[in-house]
This record gives sequence, structure tokens and C-alpha cells, in this order.
Amino acid sequence: MSDPATPTSDTISPRSQRFRDSVHNIPTPGTEVHRPARYEHSVLSIYFVGSIALLMICLGIVVEVALRLSNKNSGFPVSKKNLISFVSTEFLASFVPTFMVVPLAYFWGLADWVLRWYQPYITLSKGNAPAARSILLDYIALNHISTLYHSLKHRHWLINVSTLTALSVALTQPLAGSLLQVRQVPYTKAATVTSMRSIGLSPTINQLTSFLASAGYADAAVYNNLQDPPFVHGGWSAAPFTAPAGSVLNGTLAVNTTAIQTHVNCIKPTSFTTTNLTSSDFVLSAIFSPSCNGSVSLNPSDGTDQFSVTAASTCTSSYQDQNFQPVFFWYYHLSDNGDTLGTAVFCQPSIAIFVVTTTMNLNDGSMGDCTIVEPFDYANNVTGNPLNGESFNGVIFDASNNSYIIARALAINSGIPGAIYRFAEQQPNGPESVFGDPYGFVNATKNIYTQYLSIAAQTIYFLPDNTTIPAQLTSDIQRWFVEALPAHLLSLLFICVGITSLIVHILHRRSRKNLWLTSPPGSIAAIVSLTSRSGFGDLLLPYDDVSRMKSNLAGLTFRLDKRTGAIVAEEDSGMVNTSDNTALLGGKGEHGVGGRE
Repeated sequence: MSDPATPTSDTISPRSQRFRDSVHNIPTPGTEVHRPARYEHSVLSIYFVGSIALLMICLGIVVEVALRLSNKNSGFPVSKKNLISFVSTEFLASFVPTFMVVPLAYFWGLADWVLRWYQPYITLSKGNAPAARSILLDYIALNHISTLYHSLKHRHWLINVSTLTALSVALTQPLAGSLLQVRQVPYTKAATVTSMRSIGLSPTINQLTSFLASAGYADAAVYNNLQDPPFVHGGWSAAPFTAPAGSVLNGTLAVNTTAIQTHVNCIKPTSFTTTNLTSSDFVLSAIFSPSCNGSVSLNPSDGTDQFSVTAASTCTSSYQDQNFQPVFFWYYHLSDNGDTLGTAVFCQPSIAIFVVTTTMNLNDGSMGDCTIVEPFDYANNVTGNPLNGESFNGVIFDASNNSYIIARALAINSGIPGAIYRFAEQQPNGPESVFGDPYGFVNATKNIYTQYLSIAAQTIYFLPDNTTIPAQLTSDIQRWFVEALPAHLLSLLFICVGITSLIVHILHRRSRKNLWLTSPPGSIAAIVSLTSRSGFGDLLLPYDDVSRMKSNLAGLTFRLDKRTGAIVAEEDSGMVNTSDNTALLGGKGEHGVGGRE
């Protein structure tokens, strides 16, 4: 039913003399027509936003915790086998974190877009809005930089902060991509190994096979520049142990084990003379102390380079077995100009047994330095009866009737001094440079003789055993590491975005309390439904550009009619302000009906 006082379509708008409106002819929702449900974008749900914001805050905390654990534990383990065979671990380290933050970046970008979409209507719901801040304002068409400028200009603080948040979230993707790094790092873990030998005197020592094999290795080491064999390092010989099964990259195994330390205690003579008795008899004499001296005869016709080793029986007690007596090494050389060169070295080997910490390189089996933990005090027949801690000299042996043993003894007796002399021959200036150095043959003898006795100790002072011992396995393995700078920045960004966005959406929810849209506001039909009865469209032409529309709408302010939700325009002076008992929002408010009494 129409009210007699209701203006007709020809009635001039009570809000402006420049156009006519018919908002007052719109039926009142909730009384005359059904009141439609309120439309609100799902992204604006405070529960949805709150959940995502809480997730962001939790992720920020998780990143910091992961960084701390990464630093504490030297990274995180990497599967030895790729989950995806055709994808590298490095690719996964970059792609997976980036992929995980993409949904978050998309959500906050969408949330910012929805806030900008709603902003002109929120401004209209507050009323008294000029065209530039309401119907002419389109944040959706603006890029982020322009949005920041116009939101500051119009004091739309929530839009400004929301846009900054959306821009900040974009930084999470490169930061997440650089968060993890795969490194090859030394990593130590507990392991167990099997010790294959323990201290004990070999029952086959008199066969001299161990000495012969060790002498052969020492001789080959001089010829071919070989390093110490496994479980031998310098003067140390450790009980062998097995390495853990499986391939290990640049692995090192550290264990506490039993080791024998050999000292050869070599010194040079205080006095040395050469005496030519006959053309076939040449005597080398050396004095090392008043009670320690020796001599050896040689035949110059046997060669210009001669060497030998003899027992130093005058330098020890008369009852000591010659297996354990100190020894003299003799060296002779006839130079090209006819000069006779000779020297001698006195050595008195000794051994000591310790519990040591040592390492084994799993790449080549070489043993590292030994660090003494404690003396070896367990009962055994090396430091106890019958050996009582004496060391075999390894070059002088008791007489034997066995031709094989005699041959081995001769080979060893000539092999070790021969290896030492060959070392001297390999020097840049030949053996004459070693003879000219007061400590030349002392050092050469000490090094090669020590290596020989240490290798021999592996079999003469150890017996087979099978004991499990603890170890520390250090190897170069791939580990995930959390990078500090990206982690701190990403964590800060997650937490700040989560808190800021939650505050923005809570405040935006409050600003929407006077806004009742019944359909998405973006379609042409929705816009026409809000403005078709407002009349100010008569001031515009289809081909007006922005500046002309702004000029034609100058002097007008705009708001949403609280009764119908329509967009209405008023002259800036605002002469008419009517109200109705029923409003779209469910309370008293303005409905824009002019001239009703």
C-alpha cells in the first residue's frame, strides 16, 4: 500500500535538487518483505582467521626451537635413501619449506583482498563519505603500493596494515626456501667394535715368521714410501679391532684399547774409528760409553757399501739372552774419490703397555695418534713371566738347528740394516750426505727400526681374542641444518603477521557491525541493486572518465541507508535527516524517506 504522503517518481530528491531518488519506495525488509540473510565472505570468519593466526605464531615458535635443536645436535639426520629417487636432497631442502608456506601466503593475500573489497562499503556504512573515499574508491584495482598510498591518504589504517601484512607474507617464501641447508659435516655417534686381540706372547715366536714379515714390510716401505700399516702409528702398536659394517664417508673410529709403545733408544757413538789392517780386513770401532763399545770386521772387496747389525753384548749383563740384548748397527761406504766413510748406531729397544685412546681412519685403515689413558696393569706373560717386560731386539736371535729358521734369521739380520742403508742412498746427495750429518744415520735407524719393531709387535705381543668394546664413530654425513638468519627473520615474520593480522581482523569485524550486505558486492548486478533507486546515477554518463565522475559528484556525500541498505547521496550540507521505526540492521535508523509526515 502506498502512503498518500509518499512522493511520486517525479518528486525532487529531498537530499539534492540535482537528481531524484526513489529509495523511499523500496519495501522495508523484515516487515513488508522477507529480511535476507547477511552475506559475509568465509575468509572474514574470526574463527578461521584466528586459527590461521595461531598457526602462524606456533610456526614462528617451532622455527626458533628447530634452530636451537639444530645448533645443539649438529643438525638433523638425512635419510640415506632419497624419498623420491629422481629428486636431490638439496632440492627438497629448498622446495618443501617453500611449498609449505605458499598456502599461508595465499590466505593472507586473499584476506587482504577481501578487506580492500569491503572497504568502500564500510566507509559508506559510517555515512557522510565523499565520493573520492567511497563510491569512486576501488582498492581492488590498485596495486599494493598504490593501496598503501591511498589508504594513508584516506586514513584507512586497517587497509594499510593489512596490505603491509600481505606484502610481508610474500617474504616468507624466499626465507623458507633458504631456511634449510644440507651440509657434509663430521658427526659423532656411539658405536661398538670387536677387539680381535689381547696382550699375550705368541707361541710361534721362535719360528721368526712374524719378524720376517715385518722386516719385509719395513724394507718395502723404504722402497715404495709406504705408510704405517693399520693399527700401527710411529712407535705405537694397538690391538686390532673391526670397523662397523656399512660404508662410511671420511669415517674415523675412536676407541679405548690396549697398545704397546716401542722405544728403540738409538744414540750415536762418542768415538768412531776405521782401521785398515790388511787389504781384505777393515775394522770399524765405536765407543758409546766407557762400558759400551764394539767393533766389526769387513772385507772392502765385498763392496763399496756395506752394513750389518751385531749384538751389543758389552753393553748389557752377561746373562741376558741375546734375543733381548741391545744392538749395534754398522754402516760403511767407500766414496768415489777413495775416502772411507763409516759410522755406528747403538740401539736398546724397550716396550711399555698402556690403555690408550686412539683413532682409525676408515678410508685407509690408518691409525691416528695414541693418547695414554692409564698403564696396563692386567696380568699377562709379556710384562709378567716369562718375558717380564723385556723387548725383543728383532735382529739377533738364538741359535737354531732348523735351516728354515736360520734362513729367516739371516734375512732379517741383513734386511733391516739394508733397508736403513737404502734409505740413505735415496737421499738427494746419496749416502755421503747422511754420513756427513752427525745424526743422519741415528735418525734413519731410529725411524725404520721403530717401524719394524712396532709392526712385529702386532703378532708377537698379541694373541687372538674377541671382545666387544665401546667406540665413537665420527663420519662425514649429510645433515639438515637450520640457517640462523633466515630462521630468525622467518620466525619474527610468522609471529608478527599472526598477531597483527588477528588484531586487524578483530577491529575490522567491529567496523562491519553496521554493514549488512546480502550478496557479494563485486558483481554489476549487486552494485546496480544498491544504487538503482538512489538517483545520483542521473548525474553520470556511461562514457564519463574518473575525473568527470568526480566533478559531477562533487558536493555530495554518500552513505548506506540503514532501512534498506541502498547507497544514497546527499548534498554536503545535509539538510534532511529522517528516520524509520524499522531498519535493515534490526533497529531504529535512517531510511532516507523525504517529505513523509
